[in-house]
Amino acid sequence: MAARHEEIAEELRRAIDRGEYPVGGTLPTESDLAARYEVSRGTVRQAVAALTSEGRIGSRQGARRVVLGNRRSQSFAELRSFAQWARAMGRTATGRVIEQYRRPATAEDVERLLIPPGSDVLQVLRVRGLDGEPVLVERNAYPIWVAEAVERLPADCESVVQALYDDIGIIFAYGEHTIDAVAAGTQDAELLGIRRGGPLLRIRRTTTTHAGRPIEWSDDRYRQGSVSFAVANSIGSNPLARHVG
Repeated sequence: MAARHEEIAEELRRAIDRGEYPVGGTLPTESDLAARYEVSRGTVRQAVAALTSEGRIGSRQGARRVVLGNRRSQSFAELRSFAQWARAMGRTATGRVIEQYRRPATAEDVERLLIPPGSDVLQVLRVRGLDGEPVLVERNAYPIWVAEAVERLPADCESVVQALYDDIGIIFAYGEHTIDAVAAGTQDAELLGIRRGGPLLRIRRTTTTHAGRPIEWSDDRYRQGSVSFAVANSIGSNPLARHVG
């Protein structure tokens, strides 16, 4: 059974998703929420802290909390697959492999996957969708030690992360992300149903096991308006670093 503050946090998430508390608006005060849910202000603070850590609301003390985003936001504090994230916000994830083949590793593959020069990698191009609508183009490179497991997956596999765990026990434990914006090329535009040159949010990521062994590196390109990401930081913990493009 969920703790009371967890139940309240989930009710607030749903209210934000319904638009009861729109992005840019504010939540009721702690006193008002405590009275509504018939709990202490401490319990409300726990619920609000959960939403703050997810990047849904602002964390400014002494003021009403501003709503920053709904379930289409994902915090980098949690490493989730696309399918897990979609399920968490009540959406249906789809996936479709466009092409898949083995090729010689590039210098970037060697650096990101920590493999010897001259190795092969498995290259996979996928389109991801939400409720049947294409929103993401993934270009994944896998080292050979995991390639056979990936090749066994059905072309419409919903969650590669879950499937690889079920098949060979791989856990995607750590991720390093680089975020920028790019223009859609011809292939991206066709796959996402947008105009060529349109803006895409690009996330380049390398994912490893608990032991630091790279599992994949990927170039993910999201259609404009389909998703946003939240980074929660503080004076004591700052996972966000800026780099010159």
